Amino acid sequence: MQTERLSAYEAAPAALRAVQQVEAYIRNAVWSLIELVKMRASQINGCAYCLDMHSKDARRRGESEQRLYLLNNWHTSPLYTERERAALGWTEAVTLVADAPSRSAPSPPIDTYVVNG
Repeated sequence: MQTERLSAYEAAPAALRAVQQVEAYIRNAVWSLIELVKMRASQINGCAYCLDMHSKDARRRGESEQRLYLLNNWHTSPLYTERERAALGWTEAVTLVADAPSRSAPSPPIDTYVVNG
């Protein structure tokens, strides 16, 4: 039995707007990076619907199957750039913030890569 999905637009419109603002801020980055970030957050959150959607979007934008398969272990894979590692570290920090509220910010700061490219 499948339950109805919660609508983020209805449940937390302010939070969703904040997420959209973050995405707009990092839109300077290549789309594949944005899709990797969305995929990693979806992995952490355990959302099959989101993983399906973001993996399709990533493939359409040219992301390789191998990088998508290894995303869960990006820490040790040589397939990700320094910029991607910074973005993925930031993603984990903000996605897991409730699990470790005393966690320090990722280093180097994400804006080092987003603003300076």
